[in-house]
Amino acid sequence: MRSARGWNMALSRGLRCCQRVFSWIPVLIITSVALWSYYAYVFELCLFTITNTAEKVVYLLVFHVCFGMFSWTYWMSIFTPPASPCKKFQLSYSDKERYEMEERPDAQKQILVEIAKKLPISTRAQSGAIRFCDRCQVLKPDRCHHCSVCETCVLKMDHHCPWVNNCVGFSNYKFFLLFLSWSMVYCVFIAASVLQYFLKFWVRELPNRPAKFHVLFLMFVALMFFVSLMFLFGYHCWILLKAFSAPVFSNGPDRNAFNVGIRRNLRQVFGEDRRLWFIPVCTSQGNGHYFPLKNRSSESHNPLLANEDMWEESDDGSEEVSLVDNEDPSVTIEMEE
Repeated sequence: MRSARGWNMALSRGLRCCQRVFSWIPVLIITSVALWSYYAYVFELCLFTITNTAEKVVYLLVFHVCFGMFSWTYWMSIFTPPASPCKKFQLSYSDKERYEMEERPDAQKQILVEIAKKLPISTRAQSGAIRFCDRCQVLKPDRCHHCSVCETCVLKMDHHCPWVNNCVGFSNYKFFLLFLSWSMVYCVFIAASVLQYFLKFWVRELPNRPAKFHVLFLMFVALMFFVSLMFLFGYHCWILLKAFSAPVFSNGPDRNAFNVGIRRNLRQVFGEDRRLWFIPVCTSQGNGHYFPLKNRSSESHNPLLANEDMWEESDDGSEEVSLVDNEDPSVTIEMEE
């Protein structure tokens, strides 16, 4: 019996290990294409094909800026850990024991209701119950969802992207948008600067050399990626500007509840300082646990939504975390971890 159980556990670990290895394949594909494009553009085009020195210098300078920003944003999108709910949203030992000992579903829901009164939670599950993750044992903050790939609850989760092998959520949504935008700039610059040499190779004004293959494929690859990125970037811009989601409240669903206007939606993700909007540094407002509602009066319909003052109470005097109200940056909610 024990050997069978041990075999199953070993098999499960092996499968998870294989899954982690294979999940890096899309990232390796993007990295390989990027490295090839660097070689093809810098060496085959600029050094071996272009003869005008001034043109060569300008192309190399602009290319390295675009390539550097593309690489930086891609790195940040991949290696920024998904933000998870803080300890305040986890069940305490006594609450967890009380919840697990209770067999009646209605009584379990009531226990979660009592706990949620101390937290800034306004959304509900489709059934009207408190959103609770059995696997992570946490009450889900607004816009938080469990990722089965990362095996954790992610704050303001948008989706799990295989091309960055990471969850796109509160901690890296800005980086992901910048990655898409700088990827498009990178593709547009390559296509625009390669076009004249693409045509010359195509009509055979330039002799057949190894550079011909690289220049022709640079054009095709840049256009192909640009078209696919354009649709994806446009979709995410629409989601960002409209703050589109499908939350459910105690008085019913409201897909525009978190839409507080284009300017405020942008500031929530990119911050107040516009000089940092296009640089992959963390400037997002708040900490992902609380988001302002379009109609603030709708909060009063939800008896589970504790106001900011209620969330200041301290049980253990531990470290405090500042949670900024994005609708009014001057309002700060103090939350202990």
